[in-house]
Amino acid sequence: MLVDRLWPRALKKENARVHLWMKDIAPSNALRKWFGHKPERWPEFQRKYRAELIQKKELLAELKHAEKVHRKLTLLFGAKDPKHNQAVVLVNVLRNKK
Repeated sequence: MLVDRLWPRALKKENARVHLWMKDIAPSNALRKWFGHKPERWPEFQRKYRAELIQKKELLAELKHAEKVHRKLTLLFGAKDPKHNQAVVLVNVLRNKK
């Protein structure tokens, strides 16, 4: 599942093996632009994104259901930094971690 608001530039939709694009679960455009993938903003980004996710309970439930049905869930993202991106926050939220 792709969890980015924007489609990754280098990936053609017809070549992608993405089962579902959940752009609405991604951070808001304002939050995404503010963060700018700057590691020094990571703690505040996590807090703000978690606050946004509180308003997206249905989408989180959809992710949890997909994980339960398929026993595995792969969250795809376009960020170059594997440690500081929305998928990391989503995994922690889905696992009920802080």
